[in-house]
Amino acid sequence: MRAVVQRVARASVTVGKAEVGAIERGLLILLGVTHDDGEEQVAWLANKVAGLRIFEDDECKMNLSLLDVGGGALVVSQFTLYGDARRGRRPSFTAAARPEVAEPLCDRFVELLHEAGVTQVESGAFGAHMMVEIHNDGPVTLILERA
Repeated sequence: MRAVVQRVARASVTVGKAEVGAIERGLLILLGVTHDDGEEQVAWLANKVAGLRIFEDDECKMNLSLLDVGGGALVVSQFTLYGDARRGRRPSFTAAARPEVAEPLCDRFVELLHEAGVTQVESGAFGAHMMVEIHNDGPVTLILERA
């Protein structure tokens, strides 16, 4: 399981002309799932994201987590995180899990963020063409992976 986590001032995701998710201060999480992922990987990643200390405290040090600041999370599934472009010019996506495997794990990730205490968790529409608007704060962007 792989995630690109961005600290945002705000973020939203639109499908067609409908906004399907939006947050103010918090984290945008682009989430990729591979074949061997399961409950262990999704639980580890949700716990890691909820407790990741990448928000500034009063001394401008990254010392606070999403839970500490009461921020929101916007989760967007993104199979292209498992794209492999080492050979040729067209990426291969064979490492990305099939939708019937990936979608329940993405849903579980959202549930586990709620269970961890993140009060606002929004998500995109799995498998849809989405427009994601990101107001990256910092910018702060991290890549997290649990094999």
